[in-house]
Amino acid sequence: MGPTTATAAPRARRALVRGVLPAAIALALGTSVLLPADAASSRGHKAEKASATASADTQPSAGGSAKAVSSTGISTSPAGVVGRPTVNPPAPPGPSRSYAISLRQLGAAFPLQLRGVQGSGGVPFSVRADEVVTSAKLKLKYAYSPALLANISHINVRVNGEVAQTIAVPREQAGTDLETEVNIPVRMITDFNRLDIELIGHYTLDCEDPVHTSLWASIANQSELQLTVAPIALPDDLNLLPAPFFDRRDVRPLSLPFVFVGNADQPILEGAGAVSSWFGSLAGYRGAKFPVSTGTLPDKGAAVVFMVGNTGIPGVELPVPTGPSVAMVTNPNDPVSKLLVVMGRNAADVKVAANVLAVGGTTLSGRVATVQPLKEVVARKPYDAPAWLRSDRPVRFGEIADQRSLNVSGYEPDLVRINFRVPPDLFGWREKGIPIDLRYRYTPRPTTDKSSLNINVNEQFLRSYPLLAVERGVPAALSALLPSTEDGTVMAREHVRVPMFMLPAQSQLQFHYYYDYIKQGFCKDVMLDNVKGAIDADSTIDISGFSHYLPMPDLAAFGNAGFPFTRMADLSETAVVLPDNASAPDLAAYLDTMGLMGRSSGYPATGVAVVRAGGVDNVKDRDLLVFASGTNQPLLQKWAANIPSAITPAARSFPLSDLRGKFLDWWDRHHRVTPEDRKQELKFTSDGAQGVISGFESPLASGRSVVLISSDKPESLNNTIDAVLDLDRVKQIQGSVSVVRGDQVNSLVAEQSYHVGRLGFLTAIQFFLSNHPLLLVLLGLAAAALLAIVIYVVLRGRARSRLVV
Repeated sequence: MGPTTATAAPRARRALVRGVLPAAIALALGTSVLLPADAASSRGHKAEKASATASADTQPSAGGSAKAVSSTGISTSPAGVVGRPTVNPPAPPGPSRSYAISLRQLGAAFPLQLRGVQGSGGVPFSVRADEVVTSAKLKLKYAYSPALLANISHINVRVNGEVAQTIAVPREQAGTDLETEVNIPVRMITDFNRLDIELIGHYTLDCEDPVHTSLWASIANQSELQLTVAPIALPDDLNLLPAPFFDRRDVRPLSLPFVFVGNADQPILEGAGAVSSWFGSLAGYRGAKFPVSTGTLPDKGAAVVFMVGNTGIPGVELPVPTGPSVAMVTNPNDPVSKLLVVMGRNAADVKVAANVLAVGGTTLSGRVATVQPLKEVVARKPYDAPAWLRSDRPVRFGEIADQRSLNVSGYEPDLVRINFRVPPDLFGWREKGIPIDLRYRYTPRPTTDKSSLNINVNEQFLRSYPLLAVERGVPAALSALLPSTEDGTVMAREHVRVPMFMLPAQSQLQFHYYYDYIKQGFCKDVMLDNVKGAIDADSTIDISGFSHYLPMPDLAAFGNAGFPFTRMADLSETAVVLPDNASAPDLAAYLDTMGLMGRSSGYPATGVAVVRAGGVDNVKDRDLLVFASGTNQPLLQKWAANIPSAITPAARSFPLSDLRGKFLDWWDRHHRVTPEDRKQELKFTSDGAQGVISGFESPLASGRSVVLISSDKPESLNNTIDAVLDLDRVKQIQGSVSVVRGDQVNSLVAEQSYHVGRLGFLTAIQFFLSNHPLLLVLLGLAAAALLAIVIYVVLRGRARSRLVV
């Protein structure tokens, strides 16, 4: 996980202590809290750590450089003031707010299983840079074994190693689902924390087995950490970016309003798409939404504002922009929240400022920064998205995972998880799988037992390797054959192949060290935590030898990886077609989708083009992402013959075919589907909210793709986009048409009429013939006949030559 910009100020802790006491007093008095500027600045400048979660969360790497020309403070000259303080008097900020985070959100994908005489499990949690915790409690849902002795067994709740509370385990409540509230002292909570649940379990007063199966407790991952926080007023300094608009410590979904002051012209919308994709890449697994308003600031919270020239923001004073500029100012409606202002002399300047912010925002500083256009040093290439495995060389595990997460210890260690993304068009036909050069270390066993390293891919078992023993009495020459390290662990190396079908676009390698506990005998068993395991950071995974080829349309590739648009990480071969009279929901749908593209590629969409329906011919050489709500998109009628399905307030139409029920076509298993293949077409009208995601080949250029996101009304477009952003519902989006109705997603057809990518000459011939078995038979017969003719001619010639002699 890439680091964010920040350095810890020397007086941070002293300033924070000065701020916590006023916060507590203010909470008791029911007033708002504003910490001193130096305290707030120090909180904001601390290095941010990535949350330990089970899904990928990569920060984009800059492909260009942002050069700040000037950094200035507030303009005091009346002639230079743009803002007009005509906004209504702001309401004072609330003294505090509360929210709950489940253990699942904090990274516990499954319930925590505590085993043995001293089993434990936990999750990390952090506090935002612009908040201070005033109250904390854990709503714990748990169950424990009926065999536990109540007088000598208990459950500890620990925060950063300290016991916050001890929970008794009475026998009469054993074996049932329980719930309790644990108050956590605020003094235990720092910026970065760890919450652990520990079982101290005993089942007998006599000698006991430390790993006896009756020693267990289960902690539900629906348990919630409930925090009450008071806001901190941070300084107006771009050096804080991406905070406070996005804070990596916050595991909740990101919701960041975008405000357009004046007309949202094409360059401004393109710049807004770059900024939203940047925040989408930062948010990662959390997801990101970007509500849109025109000229109205949010009553509370942060927002991104796009502004041209002297249009101004009511209540905010800024110098007149002399070029592309980025500023951070206080929200006049909420004194503890910030506005990120992207401005310029004209729309082109705003786009330049937005692109600089998206690519190099973490290098800016000051209240206002005037920037120059990005200078592209090296042009981007297909499949070079930072979030994807590189396609030109093997990738080290150390490049895609934190070194610390590759090490585990103990008899019940957590999994070593390595998250990665692969291009969805990897062609694995007749391949043995993706090669992994696995190097790992482990504590050698004293005797041969069942200890092993188990490898899973997305929770599916792949391989298992035994952890070898160093037997007593074995000659030193034989023991030396096991390469060891200074910490006493043994090094091993294996070559693993991962079948392609086990790797969706977003995948996770899981390594489980299982150490078999060897019992020494009655009253001799002592649980020693002296076993370790580690996956070497120099292990590699290699997709460089695979071709890129994918039958289309494939909405699963779009939902899971933004493909084919993310083939170019900056979306330089993508055009977005908005309705001529795009409403706020249409613009929000566009920005949310750009956030999805950023999450999928790990890079901002600085190359995307935005056009209206009338200008679609100007971008015919690009892949098209089309939005429609109601009847506001003229292309719905213009391309009616090409669109698999369409939704308008007047009618809804869906093609029906016998594609699902027909037997295998032995002539062509992947034949080109044309509109004539549709046997029936269903049309109906309804007052229910509904959305459709359709994929088809572009009517403007062969081999180019169109994804149409449409709804019967603007209000339901938001739910359609939510289906793509939801990690559970997106799994149901596939084929060429997906219908979204409330929380349900149904894929109606899966017709594949074209392909993207290219195969080698011989591979292309082989793949073509494999999909046309009858043609292969005919070619075989033709070849046999031809061979027979050749043999006949040769033999007849020889016979004639003998007759002549």
